[in-house]
Amino acid sequence: MTKTEMNTNNKTQDFKLYSSRAIGLATFLGGPLAAGYLIGENYKVIDKPTEGRNSLVLGIVFTVLLFGALFMIPENTIDKIPKQLIPLLYTGIILGIVEWKQGDMLKAHKENNNPFFSGWRAAGVGFVSLLVLVIGIFGYAFLSSDNEIYEKYDTELAQFSKNEKESLVFYDNLETKNNSSLLKELDEKTIPKWKANLEIIKKTNQLNNLPPDLVEQNNILLKYSELRIQAFELFRKSIYEDTDKYEEQLEQIHIQIEKELEKLN
Repeated sequence: MTKTEMNTNNKTQDFKLYSSRAIGLATFLGGPLAAGYLIGENYKVIDKPTEGRNSLVLGIVFTVLLFGALFMIPENTIDKIPKQLIPLLYTGIILGIVEWKQGDMLKAHKENNNPFFSGWRAAGVGFVSLLVLVIGIFGYAFLSSDNEIYEKYDTELAQFSKNEKESLVFYDNLETKNNSSLLKELDEKTIPKWKANLEIIKKTNQLNNLPPDLVEQNNILLKYSELRIQAFELFRKSIYEDTDKYEEQLEQIHIQIEKELEKLN
């Protein structure tokens, strides 16, 4: 065989590639993301940019699917799985894909004594991929935790709003019910609901890592609830004593209530 013929058959002589072993190492360290990148780099070297991009995209997709599936598995089940098993499984699958898609090319590259990138370089890619995954997982965990706090908070505030709505019916009843009925409503419904609202706010204040905006809102709601209790207790006193001497005081309390409500809007 002439030198020209050898050069024709040796299509990758001027390039460095990542070997199957290097890709396997990077995959074990950094998951399918690292594999997609390295397989894609091999494709780019042989002037197949479309396949290269597709490899990276598939690596990203498989990574998302893999960790999405892992997050869905109950923690007690995950704890029973040997730590090395999952990386070994997806590394084995990736090596099978490499052999299927690039096996002949890599074999010919090796037989022709063409250069490969070092395992250290591939390991570096694996570690970078691992870093990206760790950042992504922590980011997901942080956002999930944040969303969970808001969900818990909203659940409690739904009850707060329900209590508020039901208690404010008292103002409509002032014109239609007798004093005895109003006193009963205040004692059994209106005032207890606002005391319950105070407890709701105190409970939400105990949520771990409560965001600053909710802390600020709780401070306003706490003051608002205390003012509502003051107003209704003063209403009770006024009705019980059958007097209007507390009207000015009630008016001042309601002005303060309006100010707190404005802060919430």
